[in-house]
This record gives sequence, structure tokens and C-alpha cells, in this order.
Amino acid sequence: MSLHPLAGKPATRDMLQNIPRLVTAYYSHKPDPTDSGQIVSFGTSGHRGCSLTSTFNESHVMAVCQAVCEHRRTRGIDGPLFLGRDTHALSEPAFATALEVFAANGVSVRYQEGFGDTPTPVISHAILGWNRGRDRGLADGVVITPSHNPPRDGGIKYNPPDGGPADFRTTAAIQDGANQMLIDKLVSVKRVTYDRALATDGVEAYDFVGPYVKDLGSILRLDAVAAEGLKIGADPMGGSGLAYWEPIAEEYGLDITVTNDSRDPTFAFMTVDKDGKIRMDCSSPYAMAGLIALRDRFDIAFGNDPDFDRHGIVTSASGLLNPNHYLSVAVDYLFRTREEWKDAAVGKTVVTSSMLDRVAEGLDKPIFEVPVGFKWFVSPLLKGTCAFGGEESAGASFVRLDGSPWTTDKDGIIMNLLAAEITAVTGRDPGELYAELEKNHGAPVYRRSDAPATNKQKAAFRKLTPDAVNTETLAGDRITATMTHAPGNGEPIGGLKVCTKNGWFAARPSGTEEIYKIYAESFRDEAHLATIEEEAKAIVNTIFED
Repeated sequence: MSLHPLAGKPATRDMLQNIPRLVTAYYSHKPDPTDSGQIVSFGTSGHRGCSLTSTFNESHVMAVCQAVCEHRRTRGIDGPLFLGRDTHALSEPAFATALEVFAANGVSVRYQEGFGDTPTPVISHAILGWNRGRDRGLADGVVITPSHNPPRDGGIKYNPPDGGPADFRTTAAIQDGANQMLIDKLVSVKRVTYDRALATDGVEAYDFVGPYVKDLGSILRLDAVAAEGLKIGADPMGGSGLAYWEPIAEEYGLDITVTNDSRDPTFAFMTVDKDGKIRMDCSSPYAMAGLIALRDRFDIAFGNDPDFDRHGIVTSASGLLNPNHYLSVAVDYLFRTREEWKDAAVGKTVVTSSMLDRVAEGLDKPIFEVPVGFKWFVSPLLKGTCAFGGEESAGASFVRLDGSPWTTDKDGIIMNLLAAEITAVTGRDPGELYAELEKNHGAPVYRRSDAPATNKQKAAFRKLTPDAVNTETLAGDRITATMTHAPGNGEPIGGLKVCTKNGWFAARPSGTEEIYKIYAESFRDEAHLATIEEEAKAIVNTIFED
């Protein structure tokens, strides 16, 4: 895909969403339950869509919330439901709808006092904090967010009592229940008015900010950051964590400058992403161009997506760090400085850089490799068998200093503050430290690309076995592993991964488009990476022909 001429430049007025029209469509458009494109579909991070295309509307939110209530009754979950939301325009009406349905079903709801926004990791932290030491009256949560999607989109996801993204069985039950309600014209959905919902016993305003902020000292060495007097730049990118940086600075004596305090549902302050869309992607140098331009003002700077589960790290020398690079630095630093972590593993997904494998090997730590999706890290983080879990898409979390769980969902706040801790303790920024890792472990080149695939061809990925690969070499190197299941937990990866000593590729079908995604990495050079990609397509095409 060619780079849009406005990539990295301020959004133009004609790009901005008509918010009144978007909200009107949320109420006026009704999804067709016989249209597969308009029904509830839970991906790796809940259901997402747009009101204008009848894919995220009042009906969807009513059905999903009622299905969550049924799931709670089935599982005997009767503690509070922590309700969070981000700053997308559709999150406001969806929040009201959710409260109306939950209140009508007698669910005890906690929402941010003052009707503020609440990030995804804060909801996970609150769930684990409530449930610690309990075996009854357990809490769960719902977050209304489409993550870093464009301003026109909305989304909703469910976090069970383990605090993390729900597993497939749970999301399937909620999705199927919601879609049956759409077919039945929502007759089984219970609902009260918004005013009555707010006045219902058990529906209470709650301070999410204070407990989370005060607890950060149990996972990060922020005293070291304060002692060094680092100048820190934070760009909330208009997201749900805007109200957190000032309390964090005050609590720990940090010099944090919020570079942009705008909360605007059109996200008019954004620079345009590579495809010409407004997208609050903190791993994109085009979306992060505004903060990158300010990098010389700070010792370390960072941004987040709207629900603050992703991170983007900016240094004066390196600019915006590649997510895989920062994950590698984070793992190397954390496992060298957290003495209580002992034999815990490094968690990574199958499409995350193999630099993490090399770093872990150098630290004599095991790797726990799982399919794409942070849900696979929930149990290992809870049990402490993994001390860190990271994804190539700039999402990660880790355990406390003492090895106990912090969150079981991605946490962009701690990943950002960790960059400050690393800089303060080592006297070097993460970009410099990654260059040191390259000297010790090699300098990989990583890329994700797309290739066409019909729905029939995409379905072939589900039937793959390692025996489907009929060649013994990849880009001139002997193949050392061929997998269709993740080595860490034995779960299907939804595709194929082929590894050699000097590189690898993984191929997975898209869930929404007639394409498949190729993730590839070379520890040699760009030309070797291109050969891996070319041969990966040839291997996949052979499988399609069979």
C-alpha cells in the first residue's frame, strides 16, 4: 500500500467525523440479524463496528450487555461489574445503554466518578484487586472501546473475574447469545431509563484513579525516576488515561509534561496515519508525528491509544521505538533487575520478534510462546509462571516487583513508565540499549505484509498440519521448526509458522478481509527478509493448491 500524501501531517477538516450524525445513527440504525456483516462478532478484543454501517448500534450494545448478564448468572458471578470506557464518540451513548441494561438486571456497577473515562488496564487492575483473597462475590468488567480504531468506530469487550480478555468459550457464549437476541428483536433484553439506572441500588460512582496510581509503587521503581529528575513527555492522544498523568506526577514527584490535553471525539489534533485515516495508533510514526517532533524537549516521552492498553516510546536519539525493539529492551532490563521473579518465563506471541528468544536465552530464562491474543497470557500472569507477556502490536504487561500479578490485560501506562525507570536506572534510553542488544544478539529486520486469499483459501489454514510444508529449507537455511500450534500452550495458532536459525515467517488469515497476513523476520539483512517473504508465499500457495 502506497503512503498517503497526508501521512504524518495534521488532519484536515474534511477528514473529521460528523459526531451528531454518528450518534444519531447509533440510535436510528437497526442491524439486520440475517446479514452476517451486521451481527455481533467478538474478535480478539470484543465487538467493534460503526453506527453508520449498522455494525455498532444501540441494538448491539443492548444484546451484548444482556448476554453478559446471562453469562454472569450462569457462572455465578455476583460481585460488582467494573465499567470502563474510552473517548471515542460512540463510547458515550454506549456507556448509557450499558448502564440501563445492567441496572435492569440487578448488576452492581462501578463507573468512574464524575463520569470520567477509565482505561482498559485500570479495569483489569480493579478486578484483580477486588477478587484478591475472595472465592465468592467476584467482580468482572466491561470496557467500551474500539481500541486505536478511527473516530467513527465503537466497541465493547468483556473481562471475566481473572481480569484479562475473555477466552474463546466465554466470548462465543456472549456473541451467540447476543445474536439470538437480535434475531428475537431484543424481547428478552431488560432495560430501565438512564435516570433510573443511575438511581438504582448498587450502581455507584467509584474512584478508579486513586487506587491504581497509589499502587504503581508496587510494580515500578518510580523513586529512581524522581531522583534523576527526568523530563518526561506524555501524549494521551485524546485517550482515557488523560486524567492519570497529573496524579501520577504528584504522587511520585515526577516531572511529567502532558503535551496535549485535548479530549475531542473527532480527534482533530491527530496527525494522519499512513493510509490517510485518523487512527490513534501509538506504534505508528505517522500518528505519533506530533510527539516525535517534540522529542528533544524530553529525556523520555510516550503516547497511548484511546483505551491505554498500548504504548509508544519516543527517545531523543531514536525517535519512536519499534514495538519489538522496546519489548526486547524491557525484557532484558526487567529480568535483570527483578530479583523475585526467579524462574518465571518470558511470554511472547508467535508473531513477536525472535529477538526476545535470544534475549531470554542470554538471561537463561524460558520462553512461553502462545498464539496471537493477550488472553493466552492471563493464566500464566495470574499464576506467576510468566512474569512478562508481550505482543508485537505494542501491548504488554508484567508482574509486580514481588512477582504477584498486576494486571492480566495489556497496560500501556506501566510500559510507558517503565521506559522512564530504565532511563533513570541505566542512564541510557531504551533506543541506546536496543542497539547494545543488537551487538550481542544480531540485528533483525522484521516486517508484516498482506497477500490475497479467497475465503476458501483462508479456510484451508484451519486444516493445516506441519506436514503440509514439503520443503526442507527457507531462504537458504535448514528449517528447524514448522508449527501450527504454539509451543508454549499447544493451542492452534490459526495458521502456519516456519523457523530457521536466521529467520522465520508466520502466515495467518484475516478475519475480515480476503487476505492473509505474513509476518517475517531475518537476522541477516533486508534481502534475506525479502527472500523469506517470497518463499513464504510460495509455501502457502502450494498449500492452497492442495
